[in-house]
Amino acid sequence: QVQLVESGGGLVQAGESLSLSCTASGRTFSTYAMGWFRQGPGKEREFVASIRWLGGISYLAEYVDSVKGRFTISRDNAKNTVYLQMNSLKPEDTAVYYCAARTNSPRVGSLSFTGDYDYWGQGAQVTVSA
Repeated sequence: QVQLVESGGGLVQAGESLSLSCTASGRTFSTYAMGWFRQGPGKEREFVASIRWLGGISYLAEYVDSVKGRFTISRDNAKNTVYLQMNSLKPEDTAVYYCAARTNSPRVGSLSFTGDYDYWGQGAQVTVSA
């Protein structure tokens, strides 16, 4: 079992920045694929970003088009933590943000569906006012 604990989030104005953190249990965190999803009011949970282990010290980050250039996913394996830095926030970014983990990180293939992950965090509210 992997436990994910999120922190960060809050209320900001449009154009401002916010950072989310997600700390995972487990001794092989460096090999996990990690993802961020979000669920806006009345919407389905959608993919935001992922970072997968390619082997050695190589990782690949991927993003949904709507956040490219604004959001950055990163990880600190020494802290078992994945981050989502969100810049130039827009009101449409308002959602509950969830981190997700998959213990067997695929080198290729999808990481953009909820079914691609095994474990989920509790969610963190991000609200962006106009």
